[in-house]
Amino acid sequence: MKNLLKLESLGLFALSIWAYMELFPNQWGTFAWLILAPDLSFVAVIISKKLGLHAYNFFHHQGLIALAILIGFYWQIPLLLQVGIIFMAHSTIDRVLGYGLKLESFDHTHLGWIGKSSFKNHEQ
Repeated sequence: MKNLLKLESLGLFALSIWAYMELFPNQWGTFAWLILAPDLSFVAVIISKKLGLHAYNFFHHQGLIALAILIGFYWQIPLLLQVGIIFMAHSTIDRVLGYGLKLESFDHTHLGWIGKSSFKNHEQ
C-alpha cells in the first residue's frame, strides 16, 4: 500500500510540474526559491515541538494546498495559484521520499517511521 501511495504522489508531482510549466513558464526562479519554503515551518519547533508538528502538517497538507490552488484559479489570484502549485510539488515529492504528515513526533509519519526510528521499530 505504501508503494501505491508513493506512486500516486509521483503522479501528482508530475501534474504539479506540468501545471506550473503551462501557467508560469518563465518563472522557474520563483519555483526554485519557494520549493523548500514549506519546510521553514520546522522553525515553529523553537516555540514548541507540538506547534512545530502542527505547522509542518499545515504547510504539507495536500487538501489545504489543493484548496489554495482552487481558490487561486477560480478567483484569478495568480500568486496564490503559483504558491499552491509549488507547495503541492514539494508535498508530493516529500511523500514519494517517505516523508508524510507528522504524528506524535517528526520521525513518525502517516506513511510509517522514518530515519533512525525506522530501524528501531522494524526490529521490534
